[in-house]
This record gives sequence, structure tokens and C-alpha cells, in this order.
Amino acid sequence: MELGVISVRYARALMKSATELKQEDKVYKEMQVLAQSYIQVPELRFTIDNPMLVQDKKQALLETACGTEVSDLTKRFIALVLKEGRESTLQFMAASYITLYRQQKNITRGRLITATPVSSDVEAKMKQMVVSKTRGTVEFNTEIDPDIIGGFILEYDTYRMDASVKTKLNTVLTALRK
Repeated sequence: MELGVISVRYARALMKSATELKQEDKVYKEMQVLAQSYIQVPELRFTIDNPMLVQDKKQALLETACGTEVSDLTKRFIALVLKEGRESTLQFMAASYITLYRQQKNITRGRLITATPVSSDVEAKMKQMVVSKTRGTVEFNTEIDPDIIGGFILEYDTYRMDASVKTKLNTVLTALRK
């Protein structure tokens, strides 16, 4: 069976259980922490995939990777994944759950990239613009990237508005080369 199919099936089952128990928000936060743990600690994947490590240790390690005060549902889910020998796909299951949750709750991720820090008013206006376009909830991040020189880049869904000085300079450079 394909990796994506397996992870989505498990994520759907977790979503269904979490929704029935009205714990989907808590599980969402736990899956975000777990996914971030896999990114920030690459050794986690190798440790979990190690066949020499006993299941109890894997369970404890994964619960720790989900954050503090892990819900019983997440603990049972991790135990099921370990019992079925699917721990190598757990990172993808977490990512699939996050995607399913965002679809169910109509959550869009937005990102504002600027060369220098912006005021909270500017950030709020950009977020409000994304909210008005998407008609849903927006998880909004602001990043600073001095490489864009000036201006900003706004991204959400499949939309990207690039008003950075770097892009404009590259456009002029390309035109001059022709």
C-alpha cells in the first residue's frame, strides 16, 4: 500500500474519533507539535524506526514529542500505530491530520515575508485582507528575510503576491539581458 494512502487513512480515523469525542482541537495541537518535533529533531525519525528499540520506549518518546499533557486519544492512537508496525509513517499521519483538520475547519495558512520587522498594525491589516479573501480562519505567520531587500511577499493558499525589491531588480536585470 502507498505511504500517502496509509497516512491519510489513519489520519481520517483519528479525525473521526477526535470529532466524536470533541477533542479535535487538542489533537490538532498535538499533531502540530509532533510534526514540528520531527522537523526540529531529525534523529527522532531514525530512533523511532530503530527495530531494536522496544515499543514502550517508542510510545514514551512519541508522547513526549507530542508535547505536555497528551490526550488519551493521542496515546491510544500512537499505541495502535506502534502495534500495527506503522511508526515509520507517523510523521505523514500527523501532517495528514493537520491538513484534514484545516479543511474541516476552513483554516487557511497565510505568510507575510518582509525585509524588516513590521508593526502589529501592518501585520493585522495584511491578515485581515487574507481573512476577507478566504472567508475563513487564517493562521498567519510573519517572517523576516533581509534578502528580499525591501517590500513584502504575501502568500496564502495558492496565491502569492511578490512585491519585493529583489524580484523587481531581477525583473529589470532579465529585461536588460534581453
